[in-house]
Amino acid sequence: MHKPLIAASVMCVSMWHRPEETLRKLEEEKIDLLHADVMDGIFVDNLMLGTDAVKALRRESTIPLDIHLMIESPEKKIAWFEPQPGEWVSVHAESTKHLCRALVLIREYGAHPMAALNPATPLCMLEEAIDMADGILLMTVNPGFAGQKLVPQTIGKISRLRQMLDDRGRQDIRIEVDGNVSFENAVKMRQAGADIFVCGTSSIFGKTGTPEENIARFRACVGD
Repeated sequence: MHKPLIAASVMCVSMWHRPEETLRKLEEEKIDLLHADVMDGIFVDNLMLGTDAVKALRRESTIPLDIHLMIESPEKKIAWFEPQPGEWVSVHAESTKHLCRALVLIREYGAHPMAALNPATPLCMLEEAIDMADGILLMTVNPGFAGQKLVPQTIGKISRLRQMLDDRGRQDIRIEVDGNVSFENAVKMRQAGADIFVCGTSSIFGKTGTPEENIARFRACVGD
């Protein structure tokens, strides 16, 4: 099983309370990735982080980006974000008629391509694209807003995906989980086979504990 990675959700960082200070703390705590949610108001009913914000994050932090494109026809817009080597970029199977093309474009930039699925989207949607991806992002809530409750069936979906990948000899492909990744849920997700965890208000940016305390607690939960 892969070493677990923490992807801190930028969506959950207060833009009004010293965001630069938060970024420095995340760097000091050696957070693995900054998860940047990009929403167009069409694929999901919300707007979040455009191209300028993503590029600003890249300039302001040494932490590699994990760019989650919740946008229609992402293959036409990947270039706008100028993916960098070492970054992860996920595109939703539901958002494009050309998933394979989008994944190939991401790899051409030197970034890690990921295919993403909503909770109700079956794993069979990935079968022809798996070999073009370095990771699969499973939404464990319906996308668009922070603070939602876990869709319980998604824990079993993580297990089925891990088995599907292993059966194809693709133990190298990572599984990322996004949505209500609380301390308690993270334990179940890790046991099911997840190894990249998008952490937000349910864990490291929760109302109790400092970010440093919560990061340490989360790492203990996932066995880091």
